[in-house]
Amino acid sequence: MKPSRNQNPQILWTIGGGKGGSGKSFLAANIGVCLSRLGAEVILVDADLGGANLHTLLGILPPFPSLSDFMRRRIPHLRDVLIATGIPNLQLITGAQDLLNAADSKNLQKRRVLRSIKALEGDYILVDLGGGNAVSVLDFFLMSDGGILVVTPEPTSIENTYRFLKSALYRKLRQSVSSHLVKSLIDAAMDGKNEMGIRNPHDLLREVRQLSHEEGERVIEEVKAFRPNLILNQVQSKKDVEIGFSIRSACRKYFGIHLHYLGYIVYDQEVGSSIRKRRPLILEHDRSKAAQCITEIASKLANSHQRSFSFERTVR
Repeated sequence: MKPSRNQNPQILWTIGGGKGGSGKSFLAANIGVCLSRLGAEVILVDADLGGANLHTLLGILPPFPSLSDFMRRRIPHLRDVLIATGIPNLQLITGAQDLLNAADSKNLQKRRVLRSIKALEGDYILVDLGGGNAVSVLDFFLMSDGGILVVTPEPTSIENTYRFLKSALYRKLRQSVSSHLVKSLIDAAMDGKNEMGIRNPHDLLREVRQLSHEEGERVIEEVKAFRPNLILNQVQSKKDVEIGFSIRSACRKYFGIHLHYLGYIVYDQEVGSSIRKRRPLILEHDRSKAAQCITEIASKLANSHQRSFSFERTVR
């Protein structure tokens, strides 16, 4: 059943991670297709701006309007950059090679993009982010109703995911506090070898409380509210599946972060075949094992949206 915008609020997810090549764009495209097949109006935004490629995964060839046209004010409204994908209920805003650098150097431009993405009219908006933990990537990740991290079972990918989560949390905390002293403290905590011995959010909270009890309480609430999601990609064994649970436990123990393990995608040769054909796996090989995993995750996301809305109505 199609979620009606009159019944359910729009929801925005950002898909990121600490390492390039983990499959963020692939998952964004295919989750978008899954949600659109449910009858929802879906908008994909390609903000992987060092290597925008969602259009390629969807079989769309240039030229087309892009975020670059919006940034340079050649196109006044972001909605005018939307392009049809040929898939019912699914639209795309493609990225630009220079946008993240521009957003880093021009904060007003970044805010304009963030506001404009939130103002788009769709049931679901999925924003595909670039790799790494640059400030602009973190700000895009934090703007969402639920940030989704994509990680592979490789040690480097797992390590980068921890680094990304810590950076995102500290960025969120810095944005929430008002004291310049506390902001400076959070900046110092970003250096893992800082002289104050702050190695994790628990240590940071201890130091913040010494400066201000009020700011300490605010930090506690922000940490509780930070509930990112995790998808494990390219899983080849039961041991790989367990990595997702291990990451979740480690985040809770060492960072105080409540991480939701959405599920995993098995390694599947059909994935490479669909990418080479420039056609989403969900459409090209919908009965493949990986496609079934993606469909299940998309259903969880859609159901969590419904539950969230029902809870909001009950509270009101």
